[in-house]
Amino acid sequence: MRIGTRASALARTQSTTVADLLTERTGLVTELVPISTHGDVSREPLAQMGGTGVFVSALRDALLRGEVDLAVHSLKDLPTAPPEGIALAAVPPREDPRDVVVARDGLTLGELPQGATVGTGAPRRVAQIEALGLGVQLVGIRGNVDTRIAKVRDGELDAVVLARAGLNRLGRVEEATEVLDPIQVLPAPGQGALALECRADDDLVAIVATALDDAPTRACVTVERVLLAELEAGCSAPVGALAEVAMGEVGDELWVRAVALSPDGTLAVRRSAAGPLDDPVALGRSLAAEMLADGAADLISERPAT
Repeated sequence: MRIGTRASALARTQSTTVADLLTERTGLVTELVPISTHGDVSREPLAQMGGTGVFVSALRDALLRGEVDLAVHSLKDLPTAPPEGIALAAVPPREDPRDVVVARDGLTLGELPQGATVGTGAPRRVAQIEALGLGVQLVGIRGNVDTRIAKVRDGELDAVVLARAGLNRLGRVEEATEVLDPIQVLPAPGQGALALECRADDDLVAIVATALDDAPTRACVTVERVLLAELEAGCSAPVGALAEVAMGEVGDELWVRAVALSPDGTLAVRRSAAGPLDDPVALGRSLAAEMLADGAADLISERPAT
């Protein structure tokens, strides 16, 4: 099995984990095929590149051309529209989806002095951190984990905000100086999860699904992605969401929290909801409808609320 992966250290680590699990559980021999994406090559801010799909399209093209048999993505990078001819074969168990801070001198976000520089390229993080009113200066950055943390180590920035899942997969989670509570900063929809895609007509879809798909994780990310789609917000929009499986009155159910913000964080629509574990689509749609009724679309698109 030829596994398409982005060439970064994090992407290769993620894909190697997938490859090892597939070999262990199916006996398939695997080979990683590094593929360069537009998001890896360009230095533009993600929002200026369009955000959605910049790390995904080259891998999907290689899949459709038959150059690879499986593509491994960070699920938060996937556009919400289903791609023609491609199936989401599996969503493995999710890593911790929360954001973390890597700051100088072991500081937390709240301990940084007024005017401290905090690096992040995500409008979602910018808006939510601005909403905390800490007086820090948010600076746009791009690059891999090494590049971002080096900016703190070299004194160019006072802190950076990253996904905990990436640090953990690279064996560097101890470098985080704070794990951000989702009550303050909700993660991106799908953050911490991987997406394994195959050609829709390939027998490998069933094999990969049986070996690696995790039903609770898939249900959670489905809620988050349906919400994102209904809000008509791309993966670079100031929208955070986190769904979890929780004990309800009659068994397990899905509980989801979501926020849509103006880019400067001054206005926000926050909502939560719970619903059946077996119908994540309906839960995502109903929560999105509530948020749209409260003006979420106006915030995301920077139009004044009506």
